[in-house]
Amino acid sequence: MTGPDKESIFPLPNYNRLCFLKNILKNPNIIVGDYTYYDDFEDVANFEKNVKYHFDFTGDKLVIGKFCMIASDVKFIMNGANHLSNAISAYPFAIYGNGWEHAMEGKTYPNKGDVTVGNDVWIGYNATIMAGVQIGDGAIISANATVVKDVAPYSIVGGNPAREIKKRFSDTNIEKLLEMAWWNWPIEAITENIQDLTDNNVDDLYQKWNNKRI
Repeated sequence: MTGPDKESIFPLPNYNRLCFLKNILKNPNIIVGDYTYYDDFEDVANFEKNVKYHFDFTGDKLVIGKFCMIASDVKFIMNGANHLSNAISAYPFAIYGNGWEHAMEGKTYPNKGDVTVGNDVWIGYNATIMAGVQIGDGAIISANATVVKDVAPYSIVGGNPAREIKKRFSDTNIEKLLEMAWWNWPIEAITENIQDLTDNNVDDLYQKWNNKRI
């Protein structure tokens, strides 16, 4: 056995509220890795609706890694939401035309870059991720958090604005986990070591991996 079919839309039999996300996406500027799932209370089609202000002309991307867990009502606020904050007025005059169409000549709206979510990241219910944020591998974003700055790998953050609550492992073990990058192993190796991946003994798994037994 090698786990569920990564190409399936609904990997749980008779349950259509949880999907492997990459298999339902239509927007080419949303890129998602294998086995990442989205669970929605109503309809998994809500995921793209919750990627807000994601306009083609802005060109920014939402990139999510493998084996991530994304809860219902998680929202990503993209760069199309940005207004001028260092001008006298933040009002978007130019979009209305009728004599205002030249308001932005020689100027640009702020662009903080892509939103990037690493691998094995758990994003809790109703969390909001702001434009330009990078979330490291193995991080956990608590329910209702508003993430306005980058999140370190294997850290737990919560609140508004989100702040680090604690690290999931010691710095030494985080280095080992990032070095192993288990999400890039062949699926057969992941399946074979599934008991280790659901345990907390990083040293044992690292020793196996370092000895080329994985």
